[in-house]
Amino acid sequence: MDFEEKVKALRAHHEELLTRKNEPIEWGNGIYDKWKNPILTAEHTPLEWRYDFCEKDNPYLMQRIMMNATLNSGAIKWQGKYCLVVRVEGADRKSFFAVAESPNGVDNFRFWDEPITMPDDVIPATNIYDMRITQHEDGWIYGVFCAERHDDTKPGDLSAATATAGIARTKDLKTWERLPDLKTKSQQRNVVLHPEFVDGKYAFYTRPQDGFIDTGSGGGIGWALVDDITHAEVKEEKIINARHYHTITEVKNGEGPHPIKTPKGWLHLAHGVRATADGLRYVLYMYMTSLDAPTKVIAQPGGFFLVPQGDEYLGDVMNVAFANGWIADADGKVFIYYASADTRMHVATSTIDKLIDYCMHTPEDGLYTAASVETIKKLIAKNRNCK
Repeated sequence: MDFEEKVKALRAHHEELLTRKNEPIEWGNGIYDKWKNPILTAEHTPLEWRYDFCEKDNPYLMQRIMMNATLNSGAIKWQGKYCLVVRVEGADRKSFFAVAESPNGVDNFRFWDEPITMPDDVIPATNIYDMRITQHEDGWIYGVFCAERHDDTKPGDLSAATATAGIARTKDLKTWERLPDLKTKSQQRNVVLHPEFVDGKYAFYTRPQDGFIDTGSGGGIGWALVDDITHAEVKEEKIINARHYHTITEVKNGEGPHPIKTPKGWLHLAHGVRATADGLRYVLYMYMTSLDAPTKVIAQPGGFFLVPQGDEYLGDVMNVAFANGWIADADGKVFIYYASADTRMHVATSTIDKLIDYCMHTPEDGLYTAASVETIKKLIAKNRNCK
């Protein structure tokens, strides 16, 4: 097979992947439907990002730049398309952002021609990742993401890092204005911008940590109000969703995408982390807060909402489900975009009504085995008497 024939076959194979039809998996949990195929993998990235198609320079048609993963995508409905701002990780371990769009939200995702060019802050970051997208009522689309740098106070430790919340904004998802990183007293990852002003201020969900990995004194998902987002500084911070011993949030927890506003309250999707003999386990959970007081939790189902299943366990970091993007359509359908094993992107679909029902009518975690057993016995008794 000559060079042109190889290129033609490669493009045909790639197109077959991009246009593969997806379908929901049967026999779910009634809360949401997971879909069979991953919606984005490293192989979905454009061939032009990976191959040099000049035969004289690349006669063996080798990948010159390899991609490792597509994960942890922000999400927004933009000009009628389901758009994900994807964390793409190259073989060099550097992550960057790129937009992939779909006409229906469940398959046929295609990346835009080029990755996002994200301007640097005053102090350049070594790595940026996990963008949350918020279409704010001030008219801007904001992206809040983790900006990672080496911890220069530990020059001999090449694994020592610091994390801040990077902030950028855009009107078209193509050209981004970088704002100064969020100023806080602690390290911050998983920071999310609330879509509305609260008391005339910008509101952030935070996750204070003593270190890059260790939560330390950080108690859970925080809340802070900021006067000026162009010079954002957290002066006061309070925990609105706390961690608890021997639960899915024992090690740490963090907000996923910004919450969805519903007539019954704000729907929140978050991640919880606990330690196991095989490392950290990341799962997704939900809670609701009041419309009138976004910091007041009004419902929190016990346990996890979504976990890795089957092949989702396998990848770069086992036993991880992570989400920082979802889209609620006008008809009430919700597209939940989650990554498995820090490797690939998936979609699960539900509705606003189902998610509210799940949050409002699922028992809370009683925090003790005895309470868990009593909760199960109550359900058994109810089913015995149900007519």
